[in-house]
Amino acid sequence: MSATEVDFYSLLEVSRDADGDTIKRAYRKLAMKYHPDRNPGDDECEARFKAISVAYDCLKDPQKRAAYDRYGHEAFTSGMAGGGGGPGGGADFGDLGDIFETIFGSAFGGGGGRARPRRGADLRYDMEIGLEEAFHGKNAEIEVEVATACDTCSGSGAAPGTSKRGCNTCNGHGKVRAQQGLFVIERPCPVCHGHGEVLEQPCSDCRGEGRVDQLQRLDIEIPPGVDNGTRIRLGGKGEAGPMGAPPGDLYIFIHVRPHTVFEREGTALFTRMPISFTTAALGGCVEIPGLDGETHSIDIPAGIQSGRQLRKRGAGMPVLQGRGRGDLVVEVAVETPTKLSARQKEILREFKETETGDECPESRGFFDRLKDAFSG
Repeated sequence: MSATEVDFYSLLEVSRDADGDTIKRAYRKLAMKYHPDRNPGDDECEARFKAISVAYDCLKDPQKRAAYDRYGHEAFTSGMAGGGGGPGGGADFGDLGDIFETIFGSAFGGGGGRARPRRGADLRYDMEIGLEEAFHGKNAEIEVEVATACDTCSGSGAAPGTSKRGCNTCNGHGKVRAQQGLFVIERPCPVCHGHGEVLEQPCSDCRGEGRVDQLQRLDIEIPPGVDNGTRIRLGGKGEAGPMGAPPGDLYIFIHVRPHTVFEREGTALFTRMPISFTTAALGGCVEIPGLDGETHSIDIPAGIQSGRQLRKRGAGMPVLQGRGRGDLVVEVAVETPTKLSARQKEILREFKETETGDECPESRGFFDRLKDAFSG
């Protein structure tokens, strides 16, 4: 259906015998749904909002509606309405072609003619890497089966030595029309599918499609600092478009395998480090190998408790496409010995005999609170 012949009642989703209140409610519902403020940046919604506004402007006015019901859109052409838009100088219906072309595409628009070349599809490839590879980055080669431009016909779809010619069915316009009651229905040509051209002889290798499936090897550069869900775009490496249309893109989605020692959160690396109770009591220094190949010294303060976190600045993951690194965070877990020699037990008994309660203030405070609670 051409743009200026789109039925206003269908556009507002009401029947032709709907009363004024029904039309108003339908308009308000659709206007709220497609209002540009509720759909920022959506050209299709903006165009549809304009179209339903034009339709409502006509149907809410009894005189305009009567003229529309009798003559259709021709009631508002210059030949019947005196060139001033609708009866009474109301809405301007001259830009409906642009509006409906935005909503329904060129097959329903007032101009444009042939269909535009359809861009090739985008492709997705999932790649799994280790945390070390995510830290350092890597170069990898992948294999993707993708529709590429046919070498025999150079993507045109035509057999070598032949070309395209204008479609006889639509006379090269890409569209055909048919009368249906009071309206003229306009559809893409079923022979040339809206292109306006047909092949004299299709290419035997691609059967006129202009593309064939091939296994493609690609070199991928994984930058340092990638994380789960990082997406790498390779422009023009997706499927080739049909009959020489531009190709789509290839998107590489990164998945990082869990590590046996470190857990990652953004650019920070976390690990749980058990230490002996003597190291916890006396303090010391522990060395941890990092993903960067360096050994990082962690100072243990005397009297540290389980669950305390120690931070090594700049020893975490690299910032993706930036400078610097995150931190290495070590959570301390004080381990109670389970196998003691006779001499070690003797030493611990001697230590116990010298305890005053001030060595472990948290334990002493807990039992003091218990005593106070129950003695009261």
